[in-house]
Amino acid sequence: MKVIGINGSPRKEGNTAILIQTVFKELNQQGIETELISLSGKNLKGCIACKACMKNQNQQCVIKNDDFNDCLGKMIKADGIILGSPVYSAGVTSQIKALIDRASIVLAANKGLLKHKVGATVIAARRGGAISAADTLNHFLHSKEMFLVGSTYWNMVYGNEIGEVEQDQEGMNNMKNIGENMAWLLKKIQGC
Repeated sequence: MKVIGINGSPRKEGNTAILIQTVFKELNQQGIETELISLSGKNLKGCIACKACMKNQNQQCVIKNDDFNDCLGKMIKADGIILGSPVYSAGVTSQIKALIDRASIVLAANKGLLKHKVGATVIAARRGGAISAADTLNHFLHSKEMFLVGSTYWNMVYGNEIGEVEQDQEGMNNMKNIGENMAWLLKKIQGC
């Protein structure tokens, strides 16, 4: 079994990466392979609404000169997906928004590619906007027929400067719990 974590932050080693790695630690302890994909430094264009993917139905976006198709291919192959973003202007970053906007159309053209996979979202927030950001990512996962993993509270952790999220003990415990719950669900689905 493999879970990929997509870090939507422009900071490769920032708070969002810390949150995903915390979930990964729990998954790894359960024998589940993980891979972190950072969107930082990747070339990801927004959707141009050409709808060529609806015609082609080849599990790819027609835009070939960026990193989108590689990211989508890894999402399709994975058993579980974690989407992570810091809060920017009460929402997700432009990097992860470009990814989910384009993925939404390609996946609509090629139905069922993420169906019954396990998904979770993690949000790093300074103060507000975390629910809005989480909703954006959760709506994407729900609309692709994925099973969402939760915890004992919302999947968000508070902190501004890099590493500050580790001081939010309740939030970090939620990240550990997400990892435990994700491992449990993946094993149930796989019949382990």
